Parts: sequence; C-alpha cells; structure tokens
Amino acid sequence: MIDTGQSRRRFIALATVMSAAHLVPRQARAEEGNGAIATGPRSAPPDDITSETIAQAERLAGISFTPKERSMMVETIIQNREMFESRRRGIDLPDTLFPATVFNPLLPGRQPRPTTDAGDPNVLPRVTDRPAGDEDLDFASIAQLSHWLRTRTITSLQLTKRSLQRLRTHGEKLRCVITLMEDQALEQARKADAELDAGRCRGPLHGIPWGAKDLFDTDNAPTTWGAAPYSDRQPDSNAAVIERLNEAGAVLVAKLSLGALAYNDVWFGGRTNNPWNLEEGSSGSSAGSAAATAAGLVGFTLGTETYGSIVSPSMRCGVTGLRPTFGRVPRDGAMALCWSLDKVGPIVRHVDDAAPVLAAINGASPGDPASVTMPLYADVSKNASGLRVGYDPKWFADDETAPLERSAVDALRDAGCELVPIEMPDWPWDSLVTILLAEATAAFESLTRGNRDDELSWQDPEAWPNTFRQSWFIPAPELVQADRFRRRCMELYAERFDDLDAMIGSPFSGGVLITTNCTGHPSLTVPVGLKESGSPHAVTLVGRLFDEGTLLRLGKAIERRCWPTRLRRPPHA
Repeated sequence: MIDTGQSRRRFIALATVMSAAHLVPRQARAEEGNGAIATGPRSAPPDDITSETIAQAERLAGISFTPKERSMMVETIIQNREMFESRRRGIDLPDTLFPATVFNPLLPGRQPRPTTDAGDPNVLPRVTDRPAGDEDLDFASIAQLSHWLRTRTITSLQLTKRSLQRLRTHGEKLRCVITLMEDQALEQARKADAELDAGRCRGPLHGIPWGAKDLFDTDNAPTTWGAAPYSDRQPDSNAAVIERLNEAGAVLVAKLSLGALAYNDVWFGGRTNNPWNLEEGSSGSSAGSAAATAAGLVGFTLGTETYGSIVSPSMRCGVTGLRPTFGRVPRDGAMALCWSLDKVGPIVRHVDDAAPVLAAINGASPGDPASVTMPLYADVSKNASGLRVGYDPKWFADDETAPLERSAVDALRDAGCELVPIEMPDWPWDSLVTILLAEATAAFESLTRGNRDDELSWQDPEAWPNTFRQSWFIPAPELVQADRFRRRCMELYAERFDDLDAMIGSPFSGGVLITTNCTGHPSLTVPVGLKESGSPHAVTLVGRLFDEGTLLRLGKAIERRCWPTRLRRPPHA
C-alpha cells in the first residue's frame, strides 16, 4: 500500500471515521497512554451483551434500532459470537489458503480486446553500443545487458559481483536490502555463464541480476514481509514468480525491503530512503524494489500492489512501474494482504524493460485460483500514433506538478495520439477501501489476536496495528455493498474503454488509484521530470484489461520526451 499523496490522506481519513476509539472507556485509554502493552493473547470479550452494548455498536455501523428491537437481539445475538468462536477453535486457516470466492476482472459476456494484439515481448530494441565503463553497466537497460551478455562482452559473474558490491555499499544508506543472496547469486551467475558460453540462451533475462520484494518466498533464505514478528520466517519452497525467473536464467541477488506487511516504507530495519533525496522515504510498499532499481543496484525488480504499492514508490524514485491486469501473474508463495486486489509486477528503469520481465512471470499457476493464462503482446517497433487516450481535466490540478503532468499529455499528442476529454462521475470511490480493510484484517487475524501487532515498528493511528483492530468493527453488509459498488465501477470502466485505448492522469487523480485496483485494470507509471525538491514526479496510464502492450507504447512516447537518459541517475547512487 501507498504512504504518500492524496490517496494516503483519504485512507487515513476513512480509517479515522471507522475508528472505535471514542467508545473505549476513558480509564482504558489513560492506561494505554502510560505505555502499558499486553504481552499475551488478547482475552475473549465478556458474555454480558446487553441492549446498551448493541446501542453502542449501532454508532459504529451507522444504523439505529428501537429499544424493543435491541431487547430481541440480546436473546439471539450471542449465537453469532458462538458461531465465530467455533470457527476459530475448530479449523486452522494457513496463510497459503485463498478464499473460495475468486475475483474475475472480466465482466460476464466480455472478452479481452487488446488494442495491441501482436508482438513478442521478448523482442527488445536493437543494441549496437558497448559499455564505456562500469557505470554504464549499473544503469543499462535489459536490452543492453542482454545483448552484452549474449555477445560475451560481459559475463553474468562480472555483473553479479558488481551488483552485490553496490548492494552492500548503497544498501546501507538506502536501507533497501533485507537479505543479500550472495552464495546463491554467484552460483546462478556461474551457471548462466556456462550456458551462454555453450550457446544456450534462456531469453533476454538470462544472466541479469535482479532483486525481489521480500514478501516472495525463497526456500534458501528468510522471507520476512518486512515485519519484526516474521523476521525469522523460513519458507520451504519458492514463490511461483521466483521459480519462473530462475527458469528464465535471471540471477536473484537480494531480497529487498518493504514497509511492514506491505504498507509504507518503514520496516524492522528502518526507513527505506529515496536515492534522489535521502531526507525522503522511498514511499511504499515496494520501497526497496523502487530504490534499488533507481540507484542502479540491480537490473530490475519485482514489486506488488494492492493500493499503490508499485505506483507510489515508482513515482517517488523515478522508475517505471507496471501493475499488470489482476490475475495475469500468479501470487502463490507471496504474502497475502488482500486476495481480491493483490498483484505482482515489474519495476524497471526503462519502459521497454517491463515487457520481458512480465513475459517471464505471466500465466496461471495451480497455487493461485485467480491466476489466468492470457497472451501478452508487446511490439517495440510500433509507435503510439492513432491511439485514443482519455483524460479528465480535473486530474491536472494547478499545483507544482501540473506542468510536469501536462508535459506527458503534450508528449502523447506530439506522438500522434488523440487526447479525448472525459468526465468521470463524482462517486464515493473511497468506500472501496472497505474491501481492502476487511480482507487485510482477515489475513492477519492471528497477528491481532495473538497481540503481536505491538511488535511492528510503525504504531501510528494510520498504521496497520490500529487499522487491523478497528476493522473488526466493519459491518458485514457494508462489505457486501462495497463489493456491489465494485461491480458498478467495473461496468463504468468497461464502458469507458469501449471508446478509449487508455487513460492518463496524475498517479493520485480522483479515485482512479483505488478504483482501478478494484476493477483489475493494468497501469503504467512513467517518470516525467524532477520537482523543485530534486525528487522525480510521474504520470500513470491505465489501460484495457490484458492490454499492457498498449500502455508500453504510450509510456515509451512519454519517456522519450520527458525522461531522457541523462536524468535517470540519482545523486545517491
């Protein structure tokens, strides 16, 4: 999840509205203020549910009953609690278990209609240059690294040793590394070189060092989720995406930091910093992935997004983040935050780099019931001319960043795109966050009930511990209504994309971030320049379902004009 900008403020505001703090007895609040922290599991609530208990609960649910109705409920409502308690006593629900209800971003009767319906994502731009020095290796594109490896201009071992050294050197000040995978990485690099020397190339990622957000399971290193309660967690198998990148010949050099339990940029080792400005955090939750990519410590990384966790750090750190269509990339072996929203995607330095990474991890896996196999088309030879791109003028507010955002619109217009003004309805987008809150609270029930939420580094009112606690008071009907609203949003975007190839706006335009995460549409975040603070800024493109290739065509047009190569080397790298 994000930790910056308008969407973060909205999330905090919603969480505050939903808070039950005003119902806690004054004495209990005073005791908490004295720093008392329980050390054992939280005790069960008392059995004395009364009409007054129900009256207080009505204030949380935003509904009102009569005294007679409350009296009748007192006679039967204990049965609900007994049902809940029997579930907790009678069955174990492991972290790996998905819900029976599976989200599908495609509405009934609709099939994917990608505008870009041809092109091999593993065909990269032609490379003719050679690295002039080691720094060229650090900030090279995947196309360059792949070409130099295949032509044996460089070796994977050379690249891997340099990446490991830079992770050691810069990882400390950026606080972006949780586990350095040195022994495994060197072994993988030697294997990659032996295969390349023998003329066997697994694809464009073969021999390239990369980093994984530390919520993907690895069988030979801890997977900590960035959270102190899980700092010693040791999986016994690899996540599906780890296996797929191993098969592609990529070299995993590091498990990278994330805000604890995929929120913010603060983990048990500190705050991950922005390589453009060390006074800033790198944003989150794919904090280390974005920082390490921007600083040239790895060739590419993987991040995840539920509500801005690829978009926000990509914007802050000046890298390209591709959030794929929901279901395109499997999540088995990845920490579950919100089963119906979580997505896995690449974070890269060059728009063209995203296609081969996404191609390597694309497709269904038996361990993720929401994953699907859909063709991935990308064509580096095809420009953006003729594409229809919608934008709501309200998304480009008059502030410091508006000129940067408008420069991206101008870049698309100059590339031959048709810019189409649209008007989005004024709907209660923030109510969709109810889905995230409910699912995340269920995912980490054991953390809350076991009272281990106090071990998390971030303990502010908007942080996970408080959010998980108060979300136990979300009324079940509100979750159902939010899900029905989600369906209405899916219908809205389906109608919009009947006439558009993509939309463009600020990463936090209106309710686009939460809405498109709920509808499952793909997005591409592309840097467009530097703010007065020296930190990058970006725009986000949203595309049709399973049409990431069109976003890459548009992103490349923006990158070419707004984010030249000379701007891509941050000062703290």
